[in-house]
Amino acid sequence: MAYLAPIHYATSIRHALKINFLSSEEESLIAAKNNRLEIYSQTQNGLVSQYTRAMYGKITMLSKQRPASSSADHLFVGIDRSMYFTLSWDAATKQLRTEKTYVDQADKSARDSQTGDRVHIDPTGSFMTLEIYEGIITIVPIIGPSTLPKRSASNQATPEHGTLGEPIPIRIPEMFVRSSTFFTTRLRAPKEKPKIALLYEDNYKRVKLRIREIDFSPGLSGDGPNAELPDAQQKYDKNLEAGASHLIPVSAPAHGFIVLGETSILYYEASSEQVRRKALQAATIFVAWEQIDAQRYVLADEYGKLYLFMLELDAQNSVSGWKLDVIGETSKAEVLVYLGAGQVFVGSHSGDSQVIAIKPQAIDTLQTLSNIAPILDFTIMDMGNSSGEGQANEFSSGQARLVTGSGAFKDGSLRSVRSGVGLEDLGLIDQIENVTNLFSVNSSGSIEHVDTLVVSLIAETRIFHFSADGDVEELAGFKGLHLNCSTLFTGNVDSNRLVQVTESSVRLLDLQSGLISAEWQPPSSGPSAATITAVTSNSSTLVVSVSGLRLYTLSLSSSLHVISCHEAGFDSQIACINIARDPSSSLLFVGFWGSTRISVLSLSDLSTVHTASAAPVSSFGKASPTVPRSLLLARILQDQSPILFVALADGTVVTFSCDPSTGALVNPKSIVLGTQQADLRILPRADGLDNVLAIAEHASLIYGSEGRLTYSAVTAEDASVVAPFDAEAYPGAIAIAGSSGLKIAIVDEERSTHVQGLQVGETVRRIAHSPKLNVFGLGTISRVLDNGVELVQSAFKIADEVTFAVQATYALNDDELVESVMRCELDDGYGRKAERFVVGTAYIADDADEAIRGRIVVLEVTEDRQLKEICEQNVKGACRVLSMIDGRIVAALIKTVVIYELSYTTSSVPSLIKKASYRTSTAPISVTTHTPSEGEHFVAIGDLMKSVSVVKYNRGQRGQSDNLDEVARHFSTTWVTAVELIDAQDNSYLVSDAEGNLMVLRQDLKGVTIEDRKRLQVTSEMCISELVNRMQRINMPTPPTLPVVPRAFLATVEGSIHLFATIKSESQDLLMRLQGAMAEVVKSPGNVPFGQWRGFRSPVREETEPFRFVDGELIEMFLDLRPNLQVEVLEKSDVGEQRLEEIKNLVESLRRLR
Repeated sequence: MAYLAPIHYATSIRHALKINFLSSEEESLIAAKNNRLEIYSQTQNGLVSQYTRAMYGKITMLSKQRPASSSADHLFVGIDRSMYFTLSWDAATKQLRTEKTYVDQADKSARDSQTGDRVHIDPTGSFMTLEIYEGIITIVPIIGPSTLPKRSASNQATPEHGTLGEPIPIRIPEMFVRSSTFFTTRLRAPKEKPKIALLYEDNYKRVKLRIREIDFSPGLSGDGPNAELPDAQQKYDKNLEAGASHLIPVSAPAHGFIVLGETSILYYEASSEQVRRKALQAATIFVAWEQIDAQRYVLADEYGKLYLFMLELDAQNSVSGWKLDVIGETSKAEVLVYLGAGQVFVGSHSGDSQVIAIKPQAIDTLQTLSNIAPILDFTIMDMGNSSGEGQANEFSSGQARLVTGSGAFKDGSLRSVRSGVGLEDLGLIDQIENVTNLFSVNSSGSIEHVDTLVVSLIAETRIFHFSADGDVEELAGFKGLHLNCSTLFTGNVDSNRLVQVTESSVRLLDLQSGLISAEWQPPSSGPSAATITAVTSNSSTLVVSVSGLRLYTLSLSSSLHVISCHEAGFDSQIACINIARDPSSSLLFVGFWGSTRISVLSLSDLSTVHTASAAPVSSFGKASPTVPRSLLLARILQDQSPILFVALADGTVVTFSCDPSTGALVNPKSIVLGTQQADLRILPRADGLDNVLAIAEHASLIYGSEGRLTYSAVTAEDASVVAPFDAEAYPGAIAIAGSSGLKIAIVDEERSTHVQGLQVGETVRRIAHSPKLNVFGLGTISRVLDNGVELVQSAFKIADEVTFAVQATYALNDDELVESVMRCELDDGYGRKAERFVVGTAYIADDADEAIRGRIVVLEVTEDRQLKEICEQNVKGACRVLSMIDGRIVAALIKTVVIYELSYTTSSVPSLIKKASYRTSTAPISVTTHTPSEGEHFVAIGDLMKSVSVVKYNRGQRGQSDNLDEVARHFSTTWVTAVELIDAQDNSYLVSDAEGNLMVLRQDLKGVTIEDRKRLQVTSEMCISELVNRMQRINMPTPPTLPVVPRAFLATVEGSIHLFATIKSESQDLLMRLQGAMAEVVKSPGNVPFGQWRGFRSPVREETEPFRFVDGELIEMFLDLRPNLQVEVLEKSDVGEQRLEEIKNLVESLRRLR
C-alpha cells in the first residue's frame, strides 16, 4: 500500500481575481495555486496572506457573484472534474462556507476544451457561461427579473436574486474556440439579447470570428428554462490573422471588443460593425490582459514584456486609434489583476509572481511571491541522515535539501528547497572559534532589552556591546567580570546586580560600580581545589554542582548564603541540573552519569520528591549509552503543565509532563534528533510561552502547535551554541556560534518550507549533482527575440553547489537541444573510475541529416574547472533519458533503449560501443535501473503511450552478444511521464501519467503461470491532479515505530513536491480506515466527495475512490480537528476513543516526515 504527503505546495498561479470577499469594505486578491485557494489582503507592505484552503480538485475557473442578500461577494469556483460550486466567507468562524454545493457537468461523450476552461458573466449580470468542452457552451442563468422562472404554484419558494440557476448545455459548431467574451452595443435596446463573440479555428486552420446571442426563456417552474445560442445579426466573415489569440471587451463609452494578434491588433465596433486594424511595430505573442479603466489596458506577452494599451476616442466617443507602449518586463504572466492605485498583480506559472506599480513609461516591482514551478528536474543534495552506521534519525527527512531546475527561459532558475524552521542571518560579529557558551545581559539593568553579549571560550571570556542602532564594539572589561577564564553562567539578577559563575567561584557584581558585592567559593574536601561543573539559575536562586558530587543552593536575594547542601556520592555523580525560570518554583531536576535516572529535588532542603527513568520509550538501531546530558523545563503549550526535556548522550530527547506542585514526571515520550547529545536552550516567545532550540548535528526547534509538541529542523548549518538576544536593534533575535563564526540571526517560530534561488535566465531543463566535484551539471536552454525572430541556444554548464555560480560552459551546436544529463563514474583509460558528466541531445531542425538526430557526449571536469569533451556518439534519435547499469550507459532514444560501453582503443581515445538494444512500443519517456543481486540487472522503461515494461540486461557469454530481454510488462494504455523503482525486494515501481494519476506496479515473481510472472499488476492508484515531471528514489533509514517507509520524492509541473512512502503491513488497515472516516467527517468546500477527487481518472476509466492509496494531507488534518470530531473519526474507523493519544502520536510521526 502507498502513502503520499506534500512537502511543498504548488506555487504556480494560473487564476486570480479581486473581489470584496472577506467583507463589503475590503477588497481581497484570491489566487488559485493548483487545488489551493489563497486569500490575500492589500496592506501598505504589500499583499499579506490571510487564509488558505485546499479544494478537492484542481481549480480551473474563478469568478465573482453577488446575491441580493449578501453585502460581500461570493466566489464561483470551477474544478477539473467538470464541477463548479460557490463559496462565501463566514466572518464569525473565519472559514469558507459553501453556498452552492458542487454541480457536476461531466459529459463522457464530449472532449475537454483544448484552450482551457472559461467562465464569463454578461454585462447585465443575467447569465454566466461556462466553456468546459469543445463545441459546448453551458449557460447558467443568474436569478433575476429576466431569468426568474414562472411559478406554477403560489406556495413555491422564490429563488434568491443573484444566485445561480440550473445549467443549460448548448452545442455549437465552433469546436476549437481560442477566446470568447461578452460585449455591449452603443444603442442597447431594452430587450436586447446578450451577445457573445467567439474567436475560433475552423477545420481548415483558419481563424474566424463568430457572434452569437443568448435566447433565453425562463419557462414554468415545472418545465425548466430553455436557452439557445443563435447567430446574431452582426457578421464578420473575413479570416483573421493566424496568430489571433484574445478577445478583450470594451465597455462604455466606446462599446465593442479588441482582437489581439501576433502582428496586429483589431478593434470591432459593435454598433456600426466597423473594423479597424493596426499593425504592431514588432511581432509578439500576447498571453494575458487586464482592464485599468474604460480606455486603458495592461497587456503581457510570451517574453515577459508588459504593455500599456490605450484607446483614443473622438468627439462621438468612437475609437479613432490606439497607442501601445512597452512599460517594463516581468515574469511571463499567466493572469493579470489590477489592484488599484496603479498597482498590478502579475500571476505567473513559469516565474515568480509579482506586484508591480505602473510609472510613466516604466514599472517598479513592489513585491515578489516565490514560485518554483514548473519543476523540470531536481536532485537531492542530502537527506540529513545522522550517520552511516545504521542509526536511524526519525527527524532526518526534515533536513532533506532538494535543488530544482525551475521556471522557463528568462524566468529559469535554480531553487534550493528545504523543509524546516527558517533562520535569517542579520550579521556576522566575529570569526570566533571554540565558543563554549553564550549569554545575553543588560548593562543598565533594564529588563526590556539586552545590549551585551558575553562569549565564553575555553580559557577566556569576551564581551560585545551593542548600541541602540545595532553598532557593535568589543569591550576590554565589563562590570567587573572575570575575563581571563571560561564563564559557566552570567546574567542579570535584578536592575542593579549581575552574577557570574566560573569553575572556581560565584560572584555578585554591582552594575553601577562594577565592584563585587558578594562572592562564594566551593569548599574543598581534599587536597585539590573544588570545581564547579554545572549551574542553573532563575532570578532568586542559583544552584551549582561541585565536582559532580555535591549540590549547593545559593540565594541571590542576599549575599549568596547557602540555603541547602546535598551530597550525591561517587556512585551517582551529577551530570546536569535545571530549575524553572519561574522564581516561585521549588523544584530542582537532576540527571546522573551512572544511570538514566532523573531525580526531582526540593530546593529548600534538596530532598528527593520524585524519581523517573529517562530511558527512551523506543530504542532504534544498536544499543548506546543513554546518560542524561542536558535538562530543561519549559512551558510550551498553553494551559498545560510544563514539559521537562531530557537530552541523552545518544541523541535521543525524552520529554515528561511535569506537575509543578508535586514534581511528578508522567507521560514520557522520546524522539531521536541525532547521534550526539543535544544542547537545549529556551527561546522565550512574545505570548509568554517558550520554544526550545536543540543543537546536535542539526539544529531543531521544538514548539507547540494545535496543542501538541512539534519538532522541526532549523536551517542552521553549523550551530554549536545559541542564546536568545532580544536587543533593541535586533528584537527577537538569537546569537549563534559555530564554525563560521559568531552571528546574530532571526529564527522563525514555526516550521515552513524555505526556498532559496538563483536566477539563471535560461531554462534549466536537466540537473545532476556531483558530490565529489561539489558542482551541479546543468542542461540549459536560452531564448531571445531578435528583430521578431526567436533564437534558441542550448548548453551544458557546471555550477558551484554552494553559490550556484557558473564555472564552465559547453555550448551545443546550432538547432541542438539538451535532452538529458547524468553524473556517473566511467573508466578513465587506466583502469580507474573517474567522475564524468554525460549529456544527451536532440536536433530540432527539419532539414537535419536523418541519420543524425541527436548526440551522446561524455564530458570531463578538469582540475581548473573546465569542461573537456572525452568522446561523442551520433545517434539516430533524440536521447531522452540517460542512466547507468553495470558500469554501462543506458540511453533512451526515440524508439529504442540502447546499452553503450565506454571503450578505449588506446588510453586516450575512447568511444561508445553499442552493446544491446530494446525496441519500445512507441517512445521511451523515462527509465530507472536497479541491481537487486549480483549479476542481475534490470531496466524499467516508461513508454509514451504503453505504460511500463521491465527488461533484463544480460552480458554475453562465450562469444555471444549482450541482450535486453523483456521480463515483465503492464498491459495498459497509459501515457507515462515518469517511472521509478520503489522497492527492489518487492519488484515495485511507481508510475505517473499525463492525466495526473499515480500507480504502483508490482511484478509477482511467485505467480502460478509464466504470464502471471510477466505481468505488472496495479497494487495502488490515486489521482493527484498534477502532472509529475520527475521522481527520485531515496534510501532513508526509518525507526520501527514509523508506520511508513519513505521511498521517493516527486516534483510536478505546478511546483509542488511530494513524499511517496509505502505503508508497513501492520499499519495498512488502520490508515485505510482512518482515511475513510476522515473523508466522511471532513467536508471540503463545495462538498465535493473525497473519493471522487482522488479516484483514478483516464479517458477510458474513472474510479470513485483511490485504490490502496492513503492521502497524507487528509490524515494529517486529524490533528487540526476539534476533540469531539477526533472522537467521531475514531468511532467511524472502529478504532475506539481509548486509542486517541496513540493515533495522535502516529499522525504526529507522519507529519514529521514532511
